[in-house]
Amino acid sequence: MTAYIGFYEICAPKKGEFVFVSAASGAVGQLVGQFAKLTGCYVVGSASSDEKVNLLKEKFSFDDAFNYKKEQDLNAALKRCFPEGIDIYFENVGGAMLDAVLLNMRHSGRIAACGMISQYNLEKHEGVHNLLNIITRKLRMEGIFVSDHFSKYRKFEEMVARHLKSGKITYVEDIAEGLESAPTAFCWFVQG
Repeated sequence: MTAYIGFYEICAPKKGEFVFVSAASGAVGQLVGQFAKLTGCYVVGSASSDEKVNLLKEKFSFDDAFNYKKEQDLNAALKRCFPEGIDIYFENVGGAMLDAVLLNMRHSGRIAACGMISQYNLEKHEGVHNLLNIITRKLRMEGIFVSDHFSKYRKFEEMVARHLKSGKITYVEDIAEGLESAPTAFCWFVQG
């Protein structure tokens, strides 16, 4: 539901737009990417391993993806993937990634801020230096609290069920057997 609200309600995508999803291999990111493809957008995701990058391209049909841990310069990586700039950014990371994205957004771009995982465990949060681009490029950035949108749940459920049945949306599932495996499974989920 978070992916649905952030992508469709906040970002209002149009066919042919350029979409970037950070932490794209997570439960929300992989759905955002697939929603973007269903809309006719060009979509690129970032992930923390080559295995996750392959998953994005092969299983979820992202147009491109990169391992942000292997990139020396995030700005250069985004320019390589989006030579014409980014229309929609689905924010899951924050920090240096958000800073680089702000340099690569197109005029009137939209940013749905779902999370900022890079900042959660820091004693002192990293600053973002390129915020002036929100003004100069007329960007819109909005945070997502899915609980504000429960009235749209039925619409989300019908759309996703239809696309799951038709095979247009796919997913990866991890199953942990037994209550004793819950702490390990939870820690894996939180760390991605």
